[in-house]
Amino acid sequence: MELPLGQCHDSRSWDDDSDPESETDSDAQAEAYVARVLSPPKSGLAFPRPSQLSTPAASPSASEPRAASKVSAVSEPGLLSLPPELLLEICSYLDARLVLHVLSRVCHALRDLVYDRVTWRLRALHRVRAPYPVVEEKNFDWPAACIALEEHLSRWAEDGRRAEYFCLANGHLAAIDSVLLLQGGSLCLSGSRDRTVNLWDLRQLGTEPSQVLVKTLGTKRNSTHEGWVWSLAAQDHRVCSGSWDSTVKLWDLAADGQQFGEIKTSSAVLCLSYLSDVLVTGTYDKKVAIYDPRASPALLKCQQLHSRPVLALMADDQHIISGSEDRTLVVVDRRANRVLQRLQLDSYLLCMSYQEPQLWAGDNHGLLHVFVNRNGCLQLVRSFDVGHSFPITGIQYSVGALYTTSTDKSIRVHVPTDPPRTICTRKYDSTLSRVCAEGNLVVAGSGDVSLEVWRLPA
Repeated sequence: MELPLGQCHDSRSWDDDSDPESETDSDAQAEAYVARVLSPPKSGLAFPRPSQLSTPAASPSASEPRAASKVSAVSEPGLLSLPPELLLEICSYLDARLVLHVLSRVCHALRDLVYDRVTWRLRALHRVRAPYPVVEEKNFDWPAACIALEEHLSRWAEDGRRAEYFCLANGHLAAIDSVLLLQGGSLCLSGSRDRTVNLWDLRQLGTEPSQVLVKTLGTKRNSTHEGWVWSLAAQDHRVCSGSWDSTVKLWDLAADGQQFGEIKTSSAVLCLSYLSDVLVTGTYDKKVAIYDPRASPALLKCQQLHSRPVLALMADDQHIISGSEDRTLVVVDRRANRVLQRLQLDSYLLCMSYQEPQLWAGDNHGLLHVFVNRNGCLQLVRSFDVGHSFPITGIQYSVGALYTTSTDKSIRVHVPTDPPRTICTRKYDSTLSRVCAEGNLVVAGSGDVSLEVWRLPA
C-alpha cells in the first residue's frame, strides 16, 4: 500500500468556522454511523493484504555487533575473570530490572558492562528474534525497551495462561464503546450506548460485583448523557466523556466524580484528547475543535478539516493529528495555527495510539499502519496484517507491548516487532471495541454489555 507523503506546508489557517447543525435524532444518527463505519468491507472491494512496505532491518543474528569488552583484567580467578560474552550469557538468565538496577552497583566493571548500549540491544533482539523496533530513534532507550519486552512476554507466556480473566456484566444495559484505565490501572471508566459512564474499582476484582462497580457518573437516574457515550479521555484526576448528544461532560474523580463542567459541541463527539491546557474534539460534522474548559466561552478554535466524520485523533503540545472517514490524515500545528500536512489514504483509520514519534493506527480493513512523525510531517513506514479479518476498533501501543481489538470478536496480543508477532488471541461472542492497558491490567468494551478485564502477573 503505497501512500503519498502529502504536502508538509499547507499554509491554510483553521480559524473558527463553526456552524451548529440542525437538530437530529442522535440515536438514529449513531445507528447509521455504526452500520456504515464499523461494517467489514464488501467482498468485492477487498483490500489487498500488505507486503512489507520497506526493507526490514537485518536479522539480529546476521550482522549484529558484539558488545565491546569493558571488563577489567583481573589477576585472581573469579566471576570477573570470565569473558564478557559469558558474563552476558549469565546475565541473560537474570531479570532485566535486577541486572540494570542491582548488578550495575556491584562494581565498576559490571557497571560498565551493564551500561553498554549494545548489551541491551543484543539482549532485546535475542528475546524477540525479529527486527525491533519498527522505528528506531537516535536516542532509543534500549534498557527500558528490554525491560518492557521481557515483562510483556513473561505475562503472556504459554498463550496467556497466567492471565486472570474477569467478565463484568452487571454495570451496563447496552454495548460498551469506550474504556479508560486510570491511576495505574486501579480505576476504570466505561462508556456505553445505554447513555451511562461507569466507574469501576479494579482493585476489588474477584470480590462481589457490587464492590467492583463504584458508581454511575452524573446526577440523573441511570443516565450520564442523553445519547450514546462514544469517547473518554483523562488528564490527571479530571476526566471527560463525549456523546452522541453533542456534549462533552467533565468530571472530577478527586471530588467523588462530581461534574464540574459541560461543553456543548456542534455535533456528536466521536473522539477526544484531553491535555493540561485544552480539550480537543473530533465530531460527526467533520470538524476538529479546541476548547479551554476553564474559560467562558470554552471554544477557542474550530475548523472543518475533513469532508466526512472525524473518527480518531490525538494531540500533544505541538500537533493535532486527525483521521476521518474521508480517508485522510491531517496534521495541524497548534502553535502556528495552520495545517501542516494532509495525507490521502486507501482506507480510513478507526483508532490511534501515539508514542512520539510513532503513530500506530488500525483501519476499516483490519490492517495496522505505522507512521513516524518528523517535525509535523507523517511518513508511513510500515503496514501489517496482524490477523484481524474485520475493522480494528481499538489499539494500544507501547515500546514493549501491542494490543488490538476488532469487530471480528477478538482481542490480539502482539510483540511490537517488524512485523508484529501475535502471542495470544482471545475470541468472544460479540464485537470488541476500545482496548486500554495500564500497569498489569488490560480492559476492552464488549458488544454484549460486559467489560472484559485481564489481570496479568505483577
